[in-house]
Amino acid sequence: MPTDADPIVLPSGLGYVVPQDAGHVLLPLARAAIATELGLPHTAREDLPWLKQYGACFITLMDGDNLRGCIGTLRAHRALAEDVKANAVAAAFRDPRFKPLAPEEFGAVALEISVLSALEPVTFADEPDALRQLRAGVDGVVFDYGHHTSTFLPQVWENLREPSEFLAHLKYKAGLPPDFWDREVKLARYTVTKWRETDFR
Repeated sequence: MPTDADPIVLPSGLGYVVPQDAGHVLLPLARAAIATELGLPHTAREDLPWLKQYGACFITLMDGDNLRGCIGTLRAHRALAEDVKANAVAAAFRDPRFKPLAPEEFGAVALEISVLSALEPVTFADEPDALRQLRAGVDGVVFDYGHHTSTFLPQVWENLREPSEFLAHLKYKAGLPPDFWDREVKLARYTVTKWRETDFR
């Protein structure tokens, strides 16, 4: 059984290390941050040294099969513990697509945390070339064009299995037509290590 003494190096390129069973720490930490905002009692440990290392994460809230909130950080700029807590609160209360989480919903939602690797720029000649390089089921992708930016976690490949479909929805999320393309488009990719509360129940 993995312990806090059995770390693995995430595919981050950032050099930070977390234990294999980090979800047992990170998920309660995220839930405790949400509980604090709701005025509900909930505690979680945050005294482990690896929580102080810089890291970037996304927190996703699910109500059954329905998305209830998702907010995250693409680049590590603060301690992983602080990133987890801030993004958990943002996903629960500040995702503009949803109403703020109500106290009666707290026990019904399930949390997922995705710890991100470093961003890797994708070099391509044109859109077909870019599509050939995307790894379905593996890559999270950042789309960037001028003031238009969007990202999908690798989990989105579960619903958008073709690279062309994946990229079309990513462009739409950025506020552009699905068939848009310009030579100034920039793409970057990343991978995630994720844990879900439902896996531990």
